Amino acid sequence: MKNSYFDLIEQSYYFPQEGFDLRDDYLTFQGISLKYLIEKYGTPFRFFYLPKIGDQIKKARNLFNRAIKKNNYNGKYHYCYCTKCNHFAHVIGEALKHKVNLETSSSFDIDLVLNLYRDGKIDLNREIVHNGYKTDEYLRKIIKMQKIGFKNSIIILDGINELERLDEIAKEGPIKIGIRMAINEEPQSAYYTSRLGINVTQIIELYKTKIKDNPKFELKMFHFFVDSGIKDSLYYWGEFQKALKVYTELKRECDTLDSFNLGGGFPIRNNLGFEYQYEYMINEIVSNIKNACVAENIPEPNIYTEFGKYTVGESGAIIFKVLEQKQQNDTESWYIIDNSLMNTIPDAWSIHEKFILLPINKWKNEYKRVNIGGISCDHSDYYNSEDLNQEVLLPNYTKEEKDPLYIGFFHTGAYQDSISGYGGIKHCLIPSPKHVIIDRDEKGNFFDYVYRDEQSANEMFKLLGYKKK
Repeated sequence: MKNSYFDLIEQSYYFPQEGFDLRDDYLTFQGISLKYLIEKYGTPFRFFYLPKIGDQIKKARNLFNRAIKKNNYNGKYHYCYCTKCNHFAHVIGEALKHKVNLETSSSFDIDLVLNLYRDGKIDLNREIVHNGYKTDEYLRKIIKMQKIGFKNSIIILDGINELERLDEIAKEGPIKIGIRMAINEEPQSAYYTSRLGINVTQIIELYKTKIKDNPKFELKMFHFFVDSGIKDSLYYWGEFQKALKVYTELKRECDTLDSFNLGGGFPIRNNLGFEYQYEYMINEIVSNIKNACVAENIPEPNIYTEFGKYTVGESGAIIFKVLEQKQQNDTESWYIIDNSLMNTIPDAWSIHEKFILLPINKWKNEYKRVNIGGISCDHSDYYNSEDLNQEVLLPNYTKEEKDPLYIGFFHTGAYQDSISGYGGIKHCLIPSPKHVIIDRDEKGNFFDYVYRDEQSANEMFKLLGYKKK
């Protein structure tokens, strides 16, 4: 029986597949030689392949516009990028090349939007959707934005108190607002109703008593968000139908309401066997909204999506070298890598998120079950979960082999740097790895460069208050 790592993957999944192939016994990602990158930059390093961002945006736009045409839908589709997913200038800059709108989550995001405006990256016509809890500072900054001239800025109310505080802070209107509906959480959740949004039973009354006759406010958007994302499940469709019912009731009361915001995004590939029917789901969303509006004899709304992880997740990866293998008992083997997993992919540690894990080389070697450990002193600094079993399967190797084993975690482009605090203090003072950008020129040729070298000890000592020696 064949038992090389390549045989395992070929027998378990379709391989090669989108984004992944082999060249000279080394893995390639999006056609890029990872062997070349390792030889050029060493390990560990994180990289972003920027063209993937545009590919994702175009894919979603095309599918939504196709579904709109198929269903004779009268509203338009608007793509928003959630800045919280990845704030790096090269990431947001790439998304903005494709004319995306933006979604903010805190008062500090407003500073970022104003910075983009000053740098000429966006103009005053850009649509900005404001989510998250609205502190007084956040509300004041949004009002300041609108006074500058951002006429397509929409404040999504996360609670009734936000409306009351906005009424006190705003001196004049009209201010475009939206209402977020609080959803019932999935059965396994620690609580029943989401803390985010306004209770379904209060929305219509809130509009009638606080918004309808207030000249400061113009209700434009209804916001529906499910934290687990857009999935073909009874739970998702149940909450979706509930949202459509509230929207149609609200629309009958409010002429200015013209937009339905889907909020939570599409999943991304987190294993080689990933299957998701994007086209089917989008068509179902569009047709359901269409049918609900036709049944109630109201116009179809414009459809907004807020895609963060879907936009940038599949563009990122991080590459490690295996420093040592340790056999701790008869059955458990550990591969120790040259950085900390807690620091570099914190979602794997904190919420047990899965990423695509693949070896870069040694695909012809036999495979074995292993746990992956980081070099920190923390017991939790490990990764050992994938689809096939609790331990991960990776090539076996011996000390006599000349080349070390390299491994990569792929589709890590969303949230990981934000949660780990890129460039800040790290657990055990293990530095943030080198950060590499990969792009294509006008002729379609790859080029790569270092955005930032590996974090130095002095950088961390300065943050900690130590004097430079």
